[in-house]
Amino acid sequence: MPPNLDKTLASVLSSRSSQGRLRRLTIPSPNSVDFSSNSYLSLSSNPAVKSAYLAFILPYLQSTESEAGFGLGSGGSRLLDGNSAFTEDLEGRIAKFHGADAGLLFNSGFEANTGLFACVPQKGDFIVYDELIHASVHDGMKLSRAKRIPFAHNTIYDGPETLGKDRPHSLDSLLRSLTEGTDSEDVTTGKKNIFIAVEGVYSMDGDAAPLKEIVECVEKRLPQGNGYIIVDEAHSTGIFGNQGRGLVCQLGLEDRIWGRVHTFGKAMGCSGAIVLCSSTARSYLINYARSFIYTTAMAFPSLASIRTTYDFLTQGHAEPLLQHLQSLIYHIHNLLSGIIQRHNPSPELFRINPETPQSPILPLLTGRARDLAQYCQERGFTVRPIVAPTVPAGEDRGGGRMGDGGCKM
Repeated sequence: MPPNLDKTLASVLSSRSSQGRLRRLTIPSPNSVDFSSNSYLSLSSNPAVKSAYLAFILPYLQSTESEAGFGLGSGGSRLLDGNSAFTEDLEGRIAKFHGADAGLLFNSGFEANTGLFACVPQKGDFIVYDELIHASVHDGMKLSRAKRIPFAHNTIYDGPETLGKDRPHSLDSLLRSLTEGTDSEDVTTGKKNIFIAVEGVYSMDGDAAPLKEIVECVEKRLPQGNGYIIVDEAHSTGIFGNQGRGLVCQLGLEDRIWGRVHTFGKAMGCSGAIVLCSSTARSYLINYARSFIYTTAMAFPSLASIRTTYDFLTQGHAEPLLQHLQSLIYHIHNLLSGIIQRHNPSPELFRINPETPQSPILPLLTGRARDLAQYCQERGFTVRPIVAPTVPAGEDRGGGRMGDGGCKM
């Protein structure tokens, strides 16, 4: 086979490497202090969770009945052989826990977002999204037939600080233009829908969405009820709200948010995701979400791990871990603030958000992300450089997450 394609690919990789943007797989050192993991509560390695998991699956291991039996694989997609009473019961349990009407499991948060945004918004609809929304939402929107418009990150209303800057408008100004423009009749009468895509907690900045203000703005500008808010709760699941129910539940907005995506690969310590929505929307996703239809369903071991961690939260066992996590967040922020006060580094070299963190994600903003990460790694701290295109060019940072059971960022 002629190596022409490999030469082309190697040239592209070389160009990225020369810009300091080349991604590489690494294996974390077991002896380092982990400031990179998304497992904020360390549930994946928690002895009590692991013991509960083993105790939960033991009866299934010993069962000879086909429906209750243990299988390493599901046998097919949910629409073929991959569905089970256990799966549907789990969806119902999770939906009830989060105060939702129904839920549909996906193999990952990425598949949940791509499936949801690709099929629900229709031609002529609009998707108004926060400029820092996750890549999976971008990929889902690209597959959609709806028009896409970004708004400035966490900016609901235009103010003096946003005027004249080369960045998207606020959410309010975009909704106002959609409802007051010359072609706005279909929007104002409710014939066309507007979907508003935000995250509960943003994975690169660690700040929470001003969700109450977003809801109030949408309801004010779209009184016909054709504004549908979708919240990606990947980084707020297990952390925010009573027993980790998420930001929507913490704010009591369950009945005013159209859809939520909760993922299990962060604080929940396992894998997979669920879209919480109405029972009608669930049926629609079963029929039209391609990332659900054309993939093998999660196997019982994965489903059992999700069930185990939700039981752990429901029974209140995670509360001490959450309290300890909060103490770690404040502790590391105070340490970093103290370093800056003592040494006064240039903002180009090292800076943080001086405000109290809203989540376990603490970005260290720097123009030398790779150097800073390497310096930390050589001293036994797992800190990863986060560079473009994951974050906007010029906004590199040393990605940090605080976690329970030790300093895990």
